[in-house]
Amino acid sequence: MLTSIKGRSVIVTGGSKGIGRGIASVFARQGARVMIAARGAEAARETVDSLRGEGCDVDWTHCDVADWASVREMVDHTVEAFGGLDVMCANAGMFPQTKMVDMDPAEWDQVIATNLRSAFLSVKACIPHFEKAGKGRVVLTSSITGPVTGFPGWTHYGASKAGQLGFLKTAAMELSRYNATINAVMPGNIYTEGLQDLGQDYLDTMAASIPLKRLGAVEDIGNAALFFASDEAGYITGQQIVVDGGQILPESLEALEEI
Repeated sequence: MLTSIKGRSVIVTGGSKGIGRGIASVFARQGARVMIAARGAEAARETVDSLRGEGCDVDWTHCDVADWASVREMVDHTVEAFGGLDVMCANAGMFPQTKMVDMDPAEWDQVIATNLRSAFLSVKACIPHFEKAGKGRVVLTSSITGPVTGFPGWTHYGASKAGQLGFLKTAAMELSRYNATINAVMPGNIYTEGLQDLGQDYLDTMAASIPLKRLGAVEDIGNAALFFASDEAGYITGQQIVVDGGQILPESLEALEEI
């Protein structure tokens, strides 16, 4: 059983929907004080109201995670509201599906900014507060897509997620002077609103390609993030964990037929 994180201050970027909402929910239900950072007010308020209905201590703030001024304001607001900052879950991301032949370069830039630049900005904004506290935790939401696998239409997404893992290796060394760690969770196919939009055929096909024969839940990612943020993970930094139900393991579809 992990040491309680009750009362600790946590930011979850992109925390109003999908995996971010799952991460925020897991931390909040464990007693953390959670600041949800999002661009959409309606979804953020609905998430906050739902968790407050369970007795959780949550709030939300608007943030454009690709904008430095906005990210600094998000972190400063959280520190003022909660009295400090213990954990940054840099989760915000986007994954439009466009093949290279059809992709406008502006779309590439937008995905890289939202997924990769935002991770750098979120971590950078935390440093003064981690230094003051003498400790800190960062958890990145990466992906198996890019670092391990590929899928047509997601060159920009894959590049951004692989880039996050390259970033965290050196970031781990630089953050160590503040007694802060940084690690990444690499989700496989997790059942979210975004995947729903890809259609039932896609969902069925992906579930069939996973040894556990099901898509993951957003809470599965939240639980992994919770571990990285725990006292028990205090000697783990610069690492990543795959949470995918075994999706990347089979050599071929035929291998699954042997299960």
